[in-house]
Amino acid sequence: MKSILVVLDGLNYQVGKDAMGYLQAQCAAGRGRLYQLECELPSLSRPLYECILTGIAPVASGIVHNHVDRLSTQRSIFHYAREAGLTTAAAAYHWVSELYNRTPFDPPRDRHTSDESLAIQHGHFYYDDGYPDSHLFDDAESLRRRHDPDFLLIHPMNIDDAGHKFGLSTPQYRNKARTADGILSRYLGDWLDAGYQVIVTADHGMNDDRSHGGILPEERQVPLFVFGSAFSFKDAAPLQTELCGTVCQILNIAHDKPHCAALLA
Repeated sequence: MKSILVVLDGLNYQVGKDAMGYLQAQCAAGRGRLYQLECELPSLSRPLYECILTGIAPVASGIVHNHVDRLSTQRSIFHYAREAGLTTAAAAYHWVSELYNRTPFDPPRDRHTSDESLAIQHGHFYYDDGYPDSHLFDDAESLRRRHDPDFLLIHPMNIDDAGHKFGLSTPQYRNKARTADGILSRYLGDWLDAGYQVIVTADHGMNDDRSHGGILPEERQVPLFVFGSAFSFKDAAPLQTELCGTVCQILNIAHDKPHCAALLA
């Protein structure tokens, strides 16, 4: 089965639960389920992109802060998918390109990528935290329609950006989550109709100091929404380190990562 992984950067669990009305409606209709996930430490972006996409915790991967500027040394979902002959794509922050394609990021070369030899074959990568989520989701949908990828990563930044500017307990932060939910309402139905299994989660949460990185529950607790026939919708306690292997299970490709069997049908 094909899969789309949406990582809403910086989305705290409680805000995701309370503000994502469309996703919650799909869950109430029996088409999805929301789980609570605890992110690994440190609760920072680049370390947790690596964790989600490779199943390796930051202290083991060596990607322990946002300024570790090198290619990943781990096998990611992109690598396993390519080894299985599948097509990969991503609309994501440029750190994802630096982890799995080429580093340092060279915008004229790397911002729009279409290269069969790369781990992420087709990509639209941005480098401004204020790049509109509306544009980023349109970038992703363009990739999906144009290349029909087996695995597509979608990674918008506006929720995190609002959190850093205004803090967790603010209307600006909550409203960016509502905006992302509204954008997802335009696309999720089409993705499911096209046979995609969809995961919507976050790398980390946010605190009232307008930051993250520590062990506070509001920094570590993030949502995990799942949609599609591949999922059981039963009780489960998934780990962030199991997302990589779980996506590989959905893609039906060989891998050596842990996965959460209880999530899957």
